[in-house]
Amino acid sequence: MKVAIGGPLKLAFRPWVEGLENIPAEGPAILASNHLSFSDSFFLPAVLDRKVTFIAKAEYFTTPGVKGRLTAAFFKGVGQLPVDRSGTRGAGEAAVKSGIEVVERGELFGIYPEGTRSPDGRLYRGKPGGLARVALATGAPVIPVAMIDTEKIQPPGKVVPKLMRPGIRIGKPLDFSRYQGMEHDRFVLRAVTDEVMYEIMKLSGQEYVDIYATVAKRQIAEAAKAEKEAEKAEKEAEKAAEKAEKEARAALERAEKEQAEKENQAE
Repeated sequence: MKVAIGGPLKLAFRPWVEGLENIPAEGPAILASNHLSFSDSFFLPAVLDRKVTFIAKAEYFTTPGVKGRLTAAFFKGVGQLPVDRSGTRGAGEAAVKSGIEVVERGELFGIYPEGTRSPDGRLYRGKPGGLARVALATGAPVIPVAMIDTEKIQPPGKVVPKLMRPGIRIGKPLDFSRYQGMEHDRFVLRAVTDEVMYEIMKLSGQEYVDIYATVAKRQIAEAAKAEKEAEKAEKEAEKAAEKAEKEARAALERAEKEQAEKENQAE
């Protein structure tokens, strides 16, 4: 898959990379990246010599039809792990378990701490579950990664990507061994996650927003819905005003006509 996908991808888009020396030649590590575009999971593995295993929602592997089979074949080919989100705690526990298994095999585990793509290019608060728990349970170093401009190549909803150079900045490994064994302490999980997000922010130069991206997406959707409803209400108000104006003109014309008829009768 690196030859079939990675080679042409690098040739077509020519991504630039800084900090490649921070990726260990062997042994386990966790790559924690910001998430701007669906293509992030293509560009990062393409520039590395080693395999990176990300988790992917199970729907990518179970969607019926030709497109579904092709999607499943691709994700299996690049070594992605399906995560069933139907459990009582969603993808969280499955992601942690999958991540620990990857790291314990001595491989690279990739994760997006924001949990979903940024809706507007800003960096959002990291979720304290998967990343921190895998790091503390395994003792593996966390390497912050910043994807640059990938949202401009393939914005949400766009199928055909735009040819331009994305960037990837890879930071120095972060050691959280001082917290090992404390993966069930929510304050420690929060501290570890915030430290990683701060490093990603420095690498990416993104504006940081201290709310979850899922909340921001909901707020944006609600704002868009409210705007649409406001536009609809405004159009209805304009129609009502036009109707009232038309009725007023008709009433005035009738009154003028009646007045004229009375004057004629009087003459």
